[in-house]
Amino acid sequence: MKKEYIYLKHISKKFNESYVLRDVNATLYEGEILGFLGPSGAGKTTTIKILTGQLEQTSGEANVLGIPCHNIDESIYEQIGIVTDQSGVYERMSIYDNLKYFAKILGVKYSYIDELLKKVGLYEHKKKLAGKLSKGQKQRLILARAILHNPKVLFLDEPTSGLDPTTALEIHKLLLELKENGMSIFLTTHNMEEATKLCDHVALLNEGVIVEYGTPKDICLRYNKERKYKILLENKEEILLIHNDKNIMMLNQWLLNNQVVSIHSCEPTLETVFLEVTGRELQ
Repeated sequence: MKKEYIYLKHISKKFNESYVLRDVNATLYEGEILGFLGPSGAGKTTTIKILTGQLEQTSGEANVLGIPCHNIDESIYEQIGIVTDQSGVYERMSIYDNLKYFAKILGVKYSYIDELLKKVGLYEHKKKLAGKLSKGQKQRLILARAILHNPKVLFLDEPTSGLDPTTALEIHKLLLELKENGMSIFLTTHNMEEATKLCDHVALLNEGVIVEYGTPKDICLRYNKERKYKILLENKEEILLIHNDKNIMMLNQWLLNNQVVSIHSCEPTLETVFLEVTGRELQ
């Protein structure tokens, strides 16, 4: 049975008289990626701050690695890594020296730095000053610093926001490798396509409330109220078929006649589910 690395039960957070989180429940298991999805202001960053001991919840129970979040001390940072929009680098130091500085603090062997730089695609730039890096390179350096000590849990707050598609794909690949090696990842994003690709479970968060929770596939199928299929025939004709007996017989005939080039089911995406449940766009 997998270990529970993060546990949220009936978490609420109130600033003044306004709730930014209300009755939030979620679990992150060892070697999984849990996504908190929603637009800006949904409560995603507040959740990370509670889980990392930067804020205390108003009510409910929050644990990381078995430690109540309100009792977290500095020793927890030996077991977790954090990437947020506040994460910075020492711009007057080289890439290598940035990691060397934190390796000394975290007790990591310097010999591991080159290996890690190769993994994040920065080895050839290791002598470059951090202040001279592109946004994508800087984000990879911040991620490298966060995983330098091989933490059990990695917190990522919008890690690919503003990055070009190629750099985002490289980071996705690295995150999946980290997951395969047993690291647990708590990811916040407003990119539903990213979440579908990476996450084992997702929570759709709107105005501090989880409106849906489950695997991306299960959530989408839950809202697949009318089954449809997009068919491309050999004559380049594209047809949208609703699932009924007449159309299935037609499709079978096309298949028997070898006329079908492709078939795609048309279940909703996480983004369309979010729109249906909340009535609002993600951006």
